[in-house]
Amino acid sequence: MDHVPLSSSADSPLTHVRVDGLSVSFGTRRVLTDVSLIAPARQRIGLIGENGSGKSTLLAVIAGMISPDSGTVVVSGPDGWAPRVGLLSQEIDLPAKLSVARILDEAEAPARIAREAVTATADAVAVDPDDPRAASAYDQALENAERLSAWDGDTRRERLMGGLGLAGLPRDRPCGQLSGGQRSRLALACLLLTAPDVLLLDEPTNHLDDRATAYLRSLLGRWPGPVLFASHDRAFLDEVATSLIDLDPSPLPQSVAGPLTGEGPGSGIGVTKFSGAYTDYLADHLDAQERWEHRYHDEQQELKRLRASVRDSHTVGHVDRGPRTESRASIKFYADRNARVVSRRVDDARTRLQNLQGAQIRKPPADLWFRGLDAATEDHHDRAGSNPGSAATTLIQATEVALTGRLAPTSLTICSGERWLITGPNGSGKSTLLAVLDEILSPTDGTIERAPRTRIGLLAQETTIPDPADRGPSRSAEQVWDDVLGAERGHAVPLASFGLLHPRDLNRPLEVLSVGQQRRFSLALVLADPPDVLMLDEPTNHFSLLLVTQIEASIPDYPGAVIVASHDRWLRRTWSGDRLELSERP
Repeated sequence: MDHVPLSSSADSPLTHVRVDGLSVSFGTRRVLTDVSLIAPARQRIGLIGENGSGKSTLLAVIAGMISPDSGTVVVSGPDGWAPRVGLLSQEIDLPAKLSVARILDEAEAPARIAREAVTATADAVAVDPDDPRAASAYDQALENAERLSAWDGDTRRERLMGGLGLAGLPRDRPCGQLSGGQRSRLALACLLLTAPDVLLLDEPTNHLDDRATAYLRSLLGRWPGPVLFASHDRAFLDEVATSLIDLDPSPLPQSVAGPLTGEGPGSGIGVTKFSGAYTDYLADHLDAQERWEHRYHDEQQELKRLRASVRDSHTVGHVDRGPRTESRASIKFYADRNARVVSRRVDDARTRLQNLQGAQIRKPPADLWFRGLDAATEDHHDRAGSNPGSAATTLIQATEVALTGRLAPTSLTICSGERWLITGPNGSGKSTLLAVLDEILSPTDGTIERAPRTRIGLLAQETTIPDPADRGPSRSAEQVWDDVLGAERGHAVPLASFGLLHPRDLNRPLEVLSVGQQRRFSLALVLADPPDVLMLDEPTNHFSLLLVTQIEASIPDYPGAVIVASHDRWLRRTWSGDRLELSERP
């Protein structure tokens, strides 16, 4: 078993994180509002919420990479410690020219410096054993070195690399030659090597297979400092999180929420904490959403009644009936009585109306609801794989296709209407197989036959912003949409028709959207002219939990063939179609 990076004795004073009243805006776009939370030592807090709800932003603020508009972040540790915060971002930025070995050496720099400090302070004590300052410095240096597991650096390095599936990675290979998955796992290994006091992880399992996920789960289970992680991995959330923080909007009073009515994801105020597993959270969240909607409806009905009461309560009795006597005293008596009763009734109704208006909850935002993988098929012409009711047609026949060093000989026959799940450990060639089927890569061995007019669409793991018109950055999502599809197709199938991006984000620059929102855009592009063979490479990566569930539910309805490559255990447990498991290359 790997050593715990920090001291784990039960009586050790450990680090915790406190966030108070945090608010962050980018231009006119408010991402986080009045967020407060506490992350104690040994707690593993899962951050959940829709794409664009601010999970990555919150982690970046805690890491000190983004300055908030207001609020504070305090990372507290024992006296004499300067707590260190480590962040794994979704977008990995390793220097392309540096080798794997050099990157690992730099990650181990804190441990190396700690060892050197122990040696230097020990020499000082040897020179003057009675010097209390030298003894104190030695004790502090020794404690810091033990905290960083500085004495077993080489062993920890190899255990981490092996546990994350990188044992066979050549140490002299430049980072620029690594795959996206290898870069992500190497970045995670480097972060764990630095043994930060606070561990922040943004989608840590996106490129981990079962074995690597189990290894990370074991490490986090023994991590003594706070761990905050954003994840859409449902099984991982169930197994690792000790509590959940939901950044989606909550039913706060309208007087507090201000002008946020119906803004949807990203307009949340504060957070909702849930203690328990993700499976339990699902049912609780749905119940809470339903209660919010019912409460809002009941409040609006009561407000309508009170407004009518204020408007109609200016008389008592029958307005067309005069006093029983025409004397001046009688007229004045009835007029005074009527005025007092009216005043009391109006004041009472107005007070109740003002109280309810001040306490009313804001309108529940409309959920961003995915219209399905077949959202654009209504006007789609009948092609080889587009008619689920017709006899099965062989669309792709792959026979012993292989790619040296990346894919072992593999055979696969894809027929119209079929659903295939491609599984296997990291390095087995799942993404490579999809790229070969899509003619992005050419196999070094084997043959591929495709039916005439068969169209293939691939949602790749790596999201890139297309620029077919060479117009440069800062184009809105809708502008990129029209550039890629052309005005005619873009008009026939609007980006908004898929329910993948909130209406307010359609005119925002695509480059400023979150990684998850950009991948939503890529999915919409693939579906805009529905292919006969739809291939989804790790479709649960970067997407929100709700969207992942909706994608899975819509797979049976897609009119063409569907091929999914995934390591997602939740998806694999519920898959009902055909399966192909690739073996790890020798």
